[in-house]
Amino acid sequence: MEYIFTDHSKYRIRKRDLSLEEIIDAIKHADKILKKYGKYYAQKNIGRGTIEIVYEKTESYIRVITVYWI
Repeated sequence: MEYIFTDHSKYRIRKRDLSLEEIIDAIKHADKILKKYGKYYAQKNIGRGTIEIVYEKTESYIRVITVYWI
């Protein structure tokens, strides 16, 4: 599965002092995944707090839209 990061998501990841690897791991091993409005919302506690990753998923790729602390 290919992971695509929007410019916005890359900016938010840097701003929140996270890594792309942490985001991919959080998607793969989410504590909770919600689906609404045609998008997925993966929640994962990473020790420093809980992040939520908003993404779109197709058969061939995951496109990360944004990331934020909840």
